Amino acid sequence: MVKALAKIFIKDSDNVNDPQVRSAYGMLCSVVGILLNVALFAGKFFAGTISKSVSITADAFNNLSDAGSSVITLLGFKLASQKPDPDHPFGHGRIEYLSGLVVSMAILLMGWELATSSVDKIRNPQAVEFSLLSMGILVVSIVVKLYMGMYNNSIGNKINSAAMKATGADCISDCVSTTVVLIAAVVGHFTGLLIDGWCGLLISVFILRAGIEAAKDTIAPLLGQKPDEELVNDIYAIVMDHPEVLGVHDLVVHDYGPGRLMITLHAEVSSQRGILETHDMIDNIEDELKEKLNCEATIHMDPVDMNNETVVKLRMAVARRMNELLGEDTSIHDFRMVSGPTHTNIIYDIVVPFGYKYSDSQVAHMAKENISAMENGQYRAVVKIDHAYS
Repeated sequence: MVKALAKIFIKDSDNVNDPQVRSAYGMLCSVVGILLNVALFAGKFFAGTISKSVSITADAFNNLSDAGSSVITLLGFKLASQKPDPDHPFGHGRIEYLSGLVVSMAILLMGWELATSSVDKIRNPQAVEFSLLSMGILVVSIVVKLYMGMYNNSIGNKINSAAMKATGADCISDCVSTTVVLIAAVVGHFTGLLIDGWCGLLISVFILRAGIEAAKDTIAPLLGQKPDEELVNDIYAIVMDHPEVLGVHDLVVHDYGPGRLMITLHAEVSSQRGILETHDMIDNIEDELKEKLNCEATIHMDPVDMNNETVVKLRMAVARRMNELLGEDTSIHDFRMVSGPTHTNIIYDIVVPFGYKYSDSQVAHMAKENISAMENGQYRAVVKIDHAYS
């Protein structure tokens, strides 16, 4: 249904890299979610009232909260699609993350309220009245929520939306919750066991878990998370596809909301090439990154002396020694030699991962001692410690 509606209401619906198309998908799915959740609330509230089941009624209000969450998501997509302005030159894309965070807080609040009402039901149990009508409503609800989970996950993956993926996960949790409610009603009818309150408590656990996961998915990009590995690989592949580029390092991806990426990196180029020619090549790479990955890229040129055989061999030797000393997850770049009458300075940067077993000062000390042992103390290391941001 959603795909059919997208073909009707979203122009150029297959071009998901277009921010306007992406926003239209988000708003369409939110509207569909609002309508379906309101319908489910009405049906479950009616079933809960006639059966006097706290778990069914609680599940109904869970659907009502989902409708409210869809309203917030709808507003989030609408506000996030606003164009950049003088006060917000990077756009408003992070509003989508903020709306997802508000939704996750609402889910957590609903989970807590359900947990407290379920505990009261456990202390003061009441029989649940069984009816085929209420059971039929619950079965329909499970099918509808399963469908909602599938289309939210599908569209979320298509447009790379953490908010929609979280909504999809919440829908799947609702399927499990409603199934538990259905089981409680059937068990209570045929065995007389009053497990309605316990089932409501179990549902609250699912809701709280969904809220926590949704919060994690939206807080991470707001704090600044590691970029997607596939995106990093694509960036390296595009840049290194140019034979004039000898190496890439110091890649940083700045996320200002879905579809609003700023990329900075250093590209090693031969120092023998003309600066105007190299600058033109770098401009072309920046344009290619923008076209293929829908991002703004800034590339810093690092000249490398490839005609000096001594420098090339020493660089390879130092890289090998650093890997042996510090491990394969480290690397070096910006390698230079400055010769003097009594010694030669070996200047380079060492990239170490976050949470590395040695501190930056320890790494620098180990590198300097290792280099000073080469060529009878002829070399001295001038080391800068970098960290991998991708």
